[in-house]
Amino acid sequence: MSLTAVLLAVVVVGGTGIFIGLFLGFAGRKFAVEVDEKEAAVLEALPGNNCGGCGFPGCSGLAAAIAKGEAPVNACPVGGNPVAARISAIMGVEAKEGKRMVAFVKCVGNKEMANEEYSYYGTQDCTMMKYVQDNGPKACNYGCLGYGSCVDACPFDAIRIWNGVADVDPDACKACQKCIAVCPQHIIEMVPYDQKWVVHCNNHEQGKQVMSECQGGCIGCKICEKACKFDAIHVEGYNAHIDYDKCVNCGACARKCPRKVIRFQDATLPPEILNPKKPAAKKAEKPAEKAADQAEAQKEGEEQAQKD
Repeated sequence: MSLTAVLLAVVVVGGTGIFIGLFLGFAGRKFAVEVDEKEAAVLEALPGNNCGGCGFPGCSGLAAAIAKGEAPVNACPVGGNPVAARISAIMGVEAKEGKRMVAFVKCVGNKEMANEEYSYYGTQDCTMMKYVQDNGPKACNYGCLGYGSCVDACPFDAIRIWNGVADVDPDACKACQKCIAVCPQHIIEMVPYDQKWVVHCNNHEQGKQVMSECQGGCIGCKICEKACKFDAIHVEGYNAHIDYDKCVNCGACARKCPRKVIRFQDATLPPEILNPKKPAAKKAEKPAEKAADQAEAQKEGEEQAQKD
């Protein structure tokens, strides 16, 4: 091969490369998509879990919405107030400090409390229970099925199955609401992190039926309504529900509840409610002592009258 042919090949290849480079550079400028610097900064501030708890398709979708003013700066439930503060600084707006919310399972019907109609040995998945007789072995058709679909859905390892009922760790929960979306019983709701008292029942049947199904179910007696001085709890559809905006966590409803269904978030109860002390019986006075007391009181009254 001659030197001329080699040089010609180098020139052709080099020229082709230069042409392609110039063409790509021009095309990149011509068809470039403008990137919003604020959107990129907001995306950088977000935690990147892509859980969808904000209602947008992942963190990039939320970042775009915040940059356009279509979503509040505190829309990320996972990041909470610290992330909201960083995003508000980027957007140049004031972030309202939001109330931290966590998931709560409205059921206390564990293996000791809830009755079972039969033994089940099939697929351990809550979403499959709609294909099973009576929606599962538990007599209550409103309670937690206990097969862990919510556990599998939670990306933060904040839920576990304890004694047949799902239990949320409020410190680990990031309020992404994936457990709510997957629960076929619709018994998981969002409550304030610092809420002390919650109703651990989702049953909407009449009291007699509830008592035959579970030892801890709400019977809709409305005693809690009468005990609350703040109009913060009401019975709707035979089931008590607390208005967390009105509730002051006084515990009056819990102390009066005959079924002990109003409990702490971790389903425990303080000793004074579990084992309330009965008021001491008033010691009966003997007739002689009673007569002596009356005579003494009468004498003191007469002496006082004479002084006046």
